[in-house]
Amino acid sequence: MTSSVPPVRARRRRTALAVVLCAGLTTALTACGGEDPDKGTNGVGELDATEIEKKAQTAADSADAVRLAGTLVSKGGTYKLNMQLREKGGTGSVASKDSTFELLRIGDELYLKAGSDFWSHDEKSGAESAAGGAAADKLENKYVKVPEDDPTYKQLRGFTDKKFLLDGLLTLHGTLNKGDREEVGPTRTIQITGGKGEGGTLDVSLDGTPYPLRFARGGGGGTVTLSDWGQEFELEAPTKTDTVDYGQQLPKTSS
Repeated sequence: MTSSVPPVRARRRRTALAVVLCAGLTTALTACGGEDPDKGTNGVGELDATEIEKKAQTAADSADAVRLAGTLVSKGGTYKLNMQLREKGGTGSVASKDSTFELLRIGDELYLKAGSDFWSHDEKSGAESAAGGAAADKLENKYVKVPEDDPTYKQLRGFTDKKFLLDGLLTLHGTLNKGDREEVGPTRTIQITGGKGEGGTLDVSLDGTPYPLRFARGGGGGTVTLSDWGQEFELEAPTKTDTVDYGQQLPKTSS
């Protein structure tokens, strides 16, 4: 007489087999019968770290405009930025330990506007400059056109240069790794890191175009958010009555 497996035992074996198969699929799904974490996204989360970085870089390069806000720490100090950037110009504010000023660049023409404290402060001594104080009232809250041969021109222009800032911010150092899924505001992101984060961490949007949305520099070098991708804004030169010529009006200081 042929033996047979009792129905109850057979059902148990099928259940056990299903559990094993389910466990093998957890690399693709959050849980057996769960939702795919990449469902409804732009698919960037399925790529490896190098491909994600390329997608983010391409998206950033193709955008006409972006807003960059946050903190950057460098050898020269800590800067809080809130800048709107375009291919040929930018506008916004920069705050450091000693001063706050506004920048406006249209093409190669760079303007700076600040309060009297900025103009009267002597960077070398850290004290109030008598000559600077004498001119501060005239320069306060006026747009000062910075000549291109001035030593500060290149540094100040860098804060308004979309390509210059993004090239620095979107560069991760060390071996690229794929990180966690996070959120920047209401937007889902996938993180990529340089090393384990010591080379920086970049959040890339999983919704719509894979724009970079947040960058944290390694070693506590600051964090900035990137928003308003592709949203145009106007850049308008200040009127002559609101502008002071830097070369003629600024007082000369002793060397």
